[in-house]
Amino acid sequence: MSKPTSSCYAESGVDIDKANDFISEIKPFVASTFRRGVLTDIGGFGGLFALGGDRYKDPVLVSGTDGVGTKLLIANKCGVHDTIGIDLVAMCVNDIVVSGARPLFFLDYFAVGKLETGVAVEVVKGIAKGCEISKCSLIGGETAEMPGMYQKGHYDLAGFVVGVCERDKIIDGSDIKVGNKIIGLASSGVHSNGFSLVRKICFEELGLTVDDYVDELGCTLGEELIKPTRIYTEPLLNLFKNFKVRGLVHITGGGFDDNIPRVLPKGCKAIIDADSWPIQPIFKFLQEKGKVPASEMRRTFNYGIGMAIVIDANIVDDAVQQLVALGESPYIIGEVAARKDDEESVVFV
Repeated sequence: MSKPTSSCYAESGVDIDKANDFISEIKPFVASTFRRGVLTDIGGFGGLFALGGDRYKDPVLVSGTDGVGTKLLIANKCGVHDTIGIDLVAMCVNDIVVSGARPLFFLDYFAVGKLETGVAVEVVKGIAKGCEISKCSLIGGETAEMPGMYQKGHYDLAGFVVGVCERDKIIDGSDIKVGNKIIGLASSGVHSNGFSLVRKICFEELGLTVDDYVDELGCTLGEELIKPTRIYTEPLLNLFKNFKVRGLVHITGGGFDDNIPRVLPKGCKAIIDADSWPIQPIFKFLQEKGKVPASEMRRTFNYGIGMAIVIDANIVDDAVQQLVALGESPYIIGEVAARKDDEESVVFV
């Protein structure tokens, strides 16, 4: 039997030539993310990255993977595809920086029923932008065209990041102690979690569209929801240079209640002052219109705080000042206290 030709494969829904053209289009802005250590160009079977023996004394690699959930559906509704890649990078690099790691390189997985080159290029542009913000090299990825797997115009994304940290600089929360203060860094909105509830409230219950202007938000619903996830890596890496950080928490799915306990040692709890930071209009809107209890808001969303930093009380004010200078909006949102076995790990006051 003769080997199928490219044109026959195209008739089944997979266009190899279009995929090759797509690779050619994205090469320039992917290459713009390359930093020292990248040894290969895009298009190979594997991405090579050299740590450099003289740069680290005892390097530990830190890896992470994530997606952006049903925020992809918002991007599709808005017809805006050049920011969702920033979300993808953010969700991954924010996860590994909590260990004290500097992101080194990133890979993406883009899956679609039928490749639309224009959309795919916009998505990868966003990924490259996220990599530039986090100073991370985009060294590879996979574009999977799978007819019949996805609805027309829909796609899926996953990201993978590898970073590095000196072994003696790893942040794991093990030396968090009673009396430590907790700094919260403002989020840029909903970020990339809780969108199943967002869609239920906004589209199913309220009957809104992404083009509807919402007075409470001062913009269209789509403009608010498509805001990319804030990337905290560079401000935090700069903070580490001057201050001992005892623990970090990326506030994503599960909100405060599920994420903060992940870094607390046994016998410790976090007391959070719920009035210590301003609640952004989008969260007030969702809470009021969806009749969502405050406790559920704090467990489903970041509720205005995208990253929490546990630090000694005697340096907290200086750390806040540096974070402000680095462009962040920090708030002292709580402290670490002693916890009995029957008490909750996170208490709001």
